[in-house]
Amino acid sequence: MAVALLALVIRLPQLGVRPMHTDEAVNAYLVGQSLAGETFRYDPQDRHGPLLNLVAKPIAQLGGAKNFSELTETQLRLTPVIIGSAMILLFGAAVEMLGFIPCLVAALLFAFAPLPVYFSRYFIHETLFVAATFGLILTGWWSVEKKSVGFAALGGMCAALMLAGKETAVIHFFALSLAALAGWWANRQNPEAKKTVGSAAKIIFIAGAVFVVATILLFTAFGQNGSALTDLLHAMPRFAARAGGEGHAKPFGYYFQILDPLFIYFLVAVAGVFAALSDGVNGTRKISLPLLVYAVLTTGIYSVIPYKQPWLALNLWLPIALLCGLGVEGIWRQINNATGRWIFGVAAAALLVSMLQQTKVFVFDKPVDEKNLFAYAHTSEDVLGLPGKISELAAAKNLTAPRIAVVAADAWPLPWYLRKFPHTGFWQPGRDTGPADFFITTTDVPDSLTNRLEHFRPEYFGVRPNVLVILWVPEVRPNSP
Repeated sequence: MAVALLALVIRLPQLGVRPMHTDEAVNAYLVGQSLAGETFRYDPQDRHGPLLNLVAKPIAQLGGAKNFSELTETQLRLTPVIIGSAMILLFGAAVEMLGFIPCLVAALLFAFAPLPVYFSRYFIHETLFVAATFGLILTGWWSVEKKSVGFAALGGMCAALMLAGKETAVIHFFALSLAALAGWWANRQNPEAKKTVGSAAKIIFIAGAVFVVATILLFTAFGQNGSALTDLLHAMPRFAARAGGEGHAKPFGYYFQILDPLFIYFLVAVAGVFAALSDGVNGTRKISLPLLVYAVLTTGIYSVIPYKQPWLALNLWLPIALLCGLGVEGIWRQINNATGRWIFGVAAAALLVSMLQQTKVFVFDKPVDEKNLFAYAHTSEDVLGLPGKISELAAAKNLTAPRIAVVAADAWPLPWYLRKFPHTGFWQPGRDTGPADFFITTTDVPDSLTNRLEHFRPEYFGVRPNVLVILWVPEVRPNSP
């Protein structure tokens, strides 16, 4: 509980300071539609499932938001902050599975490391997805160990929440299935393992039934959108196509650079696997091999897929953190003298301090710096001045509701930053906008706008690294003599 509260404290400050990433802005727009009374419509082309929207809407309403224009960065980012902090409690629930020290270490890594802190302050699906994944691991373990139908049902619900979060759930279902098979194979001579086989079919059936029902309810907005299930099937080919890169291709070792550039955590995790497999510390031998298989499979699959984004590394941090916990306990047990334990304790404390310093720099001091590996294609701070500039110019011209025409093939995240201007329209290049008080275009100004912009002057704003937009401001023309 204490670690979870500290995690919440470290995540709350300056929630509204960092500019909204394009993906955050898109998700915010969907919440705005829900606040307006629209039914969530699953889009298999370029969106994800309903989970983030379902959780964020009531939190935003508690914050006082009634529509898209009233939403704030803080209201929206409270969703991943709350879920990311509450997830720390799951490590306490995992003590029976892994032991106290491994769970404490893993909880600390999730509470204070820069990767989970950064993206649990990001209004995207990843934090909710990882929390649901951990829930599936725990309930799956308990359903087998306790032969519990109740935990099997909870496991099915967690799996449905994963899929409702992101389509990448299929990768984790595959990896977890193989990990479970590896765990059964390693313990197949154990009489208890032989008894487990008999109850496995019942557990799988219950979990599967709950998964199917919950998935149908979540994606169809509890029966309001029957086409969502067909759309979900169409999402898989789209997901496979996107895996090819689509402008976001990265080399195989990209996630290693983000997760652990010095390979410190990986080495500790390997030590944890070795200790658990060789000594069976605290009875963790049964879980260490499945965890290792899951970690290797997910890391390998995510690394092989060309399409890569830094927030996806959070999925890999979960098994690594758990294995690191086993590693710390295993190393501690191998040190047989007080001097060695003092040295190890000091080294661990120094690593924790270093981790907190990195969190301070990456999360709070330089959250959108181009050298920050977590700030991928991030919205620049320069764009924060755009709404204020328009308001200033509109006030000078006595325009209470200025008409703004945005012409861009991809206007995001501008809909978020222009949300308080009700008379804003968005057009694809080449389409006629009609007259407007202000125009906003990319640097590739369409020829069709040449005449309309004849008496406008440009002002430039950075949107992302190497990406500019132009605010076209009416020139003040001298009065005729």
